[in-house]
Amino acid sequence: MEKMRENFPVTRTKTFLNHAAMSPVSKPVAGAMKKLIDEATCFDFSSEDWEDCGKPYFAQLINARTEEIARIENTSMGMNIAAHVIQAPRGAKIVTTDLEYPSVTYPFLRKSLGLNVHYVRNINGKILLEDMEKAVDDKTVAIAVSHVEYANGFRHDLRAVSEIAHRHGAYLIVDAIQAAGAISVDVKRDGVDFLASACYKWLMGPSGAGYLYVRKELIEKFEPPFVGWASVKPEVFETTDFWDIWKPQYSENASRFEAGSPSIISFAGARAAIKLLLDVGIDNIEKRILELTDYLINELQNAGFTLQTPEDRVCRGGIVNFKVENPQKMQEQLAEKGIMVTARASGIRVSPHFYNTKEEIDRLVEEAKKIEKQHR
Repeated sequence: MEKMRENFPVTRTKTFLNHAAMSPVSKPVAGAMKKLIDEATCFDFSSEDWEDCGKPYFAQLINARTEEIARIENTSMGMNIAAHVIQAPRGAKIVTTDLEYPSVTYPFLRKSLGLNVHYVRNINGKILLEDMEKAVDDKTVAIAVSHVEYANGFRHDLRAVSEIAHRHGAYLIVDAIQAAGAISVDVKRDGVDFLASACYKWLMGPSGAGYLYVRKELIEKFEPPFVGWASVKPEVFETTDFWDIWKPQYSENASRFEAGSPSIISFAGARAAIKLLLDVGIDNIEKRILELTDYLINELQNAGFTLQTPEDRVCRGGIVNFKVENPQKMQEQLAEKGIMVTARASGIRVSPHFYNTKEEIDRLVEEAKKIEKQHR
């Protein structure tokens, strides 16, 4: 663990427990980005670290095929692409939950689409499958959810949700930004149709890079909502002759949902970040994160705090939220002590990654107890 922590310089100065917000950059990620910048200054690209944009690594991470992965700028773009391509008729039903981040719901709430967005209400921080089942009918075009909810860390059973969706001919659209890199994500096992994730949270990459998964059987069914040179078949743009500007020949893989040039520096970092996680092993990472959050939950309860996160392991990922009197003030006071967390949903959201330690958890809980005593 000490050797692994050397890859994360943030550990020298901070107790960083805020990966659900934005992760610190590791040495391998910084090195990959710097290498590309150095090459760019002389326009002498000897490195191939950016050419595939890390798509094969992300595909491996979520058990997909590389051809099912498109590069995107962020999760919001991926969710918007999915919302546009499903071609929902006016008045169609979209089922989501009241725990969602805006990027999940906003793409379907545009007045021009005329969709009926239905919110399944949480019960004590959980979305019950029976309530999801009741909400979905034959007018439902899609279920749109986060794999792990951003505020309290509730984890959906995606396989069960996809079965509900598919029984009614609906798609399952998933925001995976709070899951990918922290827990096992398997789009084949779980029957996911669309999945989007940026890289700057649990994937521990830079902002400006992300990925969209589209199930192979669906790719050629849809016309991309945004098009450009990157949307067409490789043989179209790998030419020294004039481009065909009259009739676009869209790619047969998910790159048809790409429009133009990416931030290659961001994707060089993203590629290195996901490789690091794959080298550690996502199963090992999930096990470590759940061990740390188990310990955190136990210590918080012993300290008298009230949890807002489900205790059952199968219902949570890497996020733990506990109620406090003044969340914003506590966040600020913890930051003054070098402890990085986020105020969310009338509480404090804690999100440790695999390289964090129980000693860091102890420090957080001890300082939180002192601050809460002051506020009361």
